[in-house]
Amino acid sequence: MNPIELYGRLIQWVGDGTGAPDTVLHIHAGMAVLFLARVITRRSLATPIPLACVYLAEAANEILDRVNHGQWMPDTLSDVLNTVFWPTVLFIGLRIRRARLEHSVVESESRP
Repeated sequence: MNPIELYGRLIQWVGDGTGAPDTVLHIHAGMAVLFLARVITRRSLATPIPLACVYLAEAANEILDRVNHGQWMPDTLSDVLNTVFWPTVLFIGLRIRRARLEHSVVESESRP
């Protein structure tokens, strides 16, 4: 059995084993990849590196699904959106927070 078929079976096993809908699995997978990337890279969630790992992992997942099924699946777009939505929201929120904190530090340093 080739690695692509093994990956397809693993994904099927996870879905069947948890009983969770595909949507929920994608949401959890996106967050799991985000936090794993944060721990492995030691980069803040406010930096694009952990978020890029989520996007790369999801792209790889959908490409493997395409190869495994022989066609793009009808839920490909929703899978991508479900996987990257919360990591992207978290990234944007943390970037805004960082910018506000840096702005307040600059303001306090410039006051006489």
